[in-house]
Amino acid sequence: MSICVLAGGKALTLGAALFTLSWTHSVEKIRWEEDWRATPAGLEIVEARVQGSGAGMEPPPDAHFEDGWWRYRPPLPPQSELALAASGATGSGWQLCAADECHELGASAGKPVIVRYCE
Repeated sequence: MSICVLAGGKALTLGAALFTLSWTHSVEKIRWEEDWRATPAGLEIVEARVQGSGAGMEPPPDAHFEDGWWRYRPPLPPQSELALAASGATGSGWQLCAADECHELGASAGKPVIVRYCE
């Protein structure tokens, strides 16, 4: 199984089924991370983590605090794709890590970055 990433008119295929998507909140400067699994049914979220709260980013009631992170599993069905905004105005982009390899995506203004399962 693989993950396909479409960014800035280029395509990237990562030979991994699991990946972590992370970013820093543009206002609160707090780190967020999400673990995802690519399956033929779509992208399934495994866990979300946030290092703090504020400005509309409070962890849900079922979150638990562990090792400096609020951890929870969002109740989302499999997603056909993730569309990541690329405004260029947040100071940094998204980081996608899979199979011990990390890529920064969407740091410059442009079309959204698309992440999806691919065979």
